[in-house]
Amino acid sequence: MTPAEGVDRERLAEFLVRLRGEPGVSPALLKAVETVPRRMFLPSGIDDPFEDRTAPIACGETMPGALAAVRIVAAMEPEAEQRILEIGTGSGYVTALLARIVGHVTTFERYRRLLKAASQRFRDIGIANVTPIFEDGRDGFASGSPYHRIVTHSAFPAPPKQFLDQLAPHGSLICAIGPGDGEQMLVRLKKIGSRFEREDIGPVRYQAIAFGKADVL
Repeated sequence: MTPAEGVDRERLAEFLVRLRGEPGVSPALLKAVETVPRRMFLPSGIDDPFEDRTAPIACGETMPGALAAVRIVAAMEPEAEQRILEIGTGSGYVTALLARIVGHVTTFERYRRLLKAASQRFRDIGIANVTPIFEDGRDGFASGSPYHRIVTHSAFPAPPKQFLDQLAPHGSLICAIGPGDGEQMLVRLKKIGSRFEREDIGPVRYQAIAFGKADVL
C-alpha cells in the first residue's frame, strides 16, 4: 500500500463514521461507499476524495461532493432487485453506488467522453449491472419502464411528466425543480396510486436539462 492509499483509507473510515449519523443511510449504502473507490472517479489533484464540494470533470461538467452524492442515493431509498433509471451519468460515481445496491441501473449521458470513461470504471471495479446509453435522456426510456426509482441530475421548471409516467407503483423520482439559472429545490416525488406526494429535500444549483447529444465531446 502506498502512503496516498493509506491516507485515503483513513479518510474513508472517517467518512463512514460520519455517514452513520446521516438519516436514511442504510447498511447497504454504507457497504457501497466502502467498496466503490471514489478516487477512481475523481480528476487528478484532489487531495481528499471525501471532501464535500463539487469537483470538475471532463466536458465542462461537475460531480457532487462525497456527502452530497451519498445523500442523493439515500433519498432514493434503493433496495435490492430494484430497477433504476438515471439521467446524467457524469463521472459514474452515483451510478456505481446504486449498482452496488439495486438489481439494474440504466444510465443516460449526452457526452460520449463521459460515458466511455464511466463505463470503463464500471468494468474496472467489476460492476456489470449497468446499461449505459449515449443519449440526453430528456424523454426517459419508456421501453424499459416501469422503474422503481428515477434520478435526474439536472433541473426542470416543473415536475417532468415523462418521468413520472415511467414510474412503477410506489416508485419515486428525485429531481430539481426551479429555474435553470438559479437555485432550485431538490424534491422526491412518490407515486401513490394515481397521485404523487412531494417531499422537498433541500436547495441545489443544477444546470437545466440539456437537449441533444454533444456533437464533438
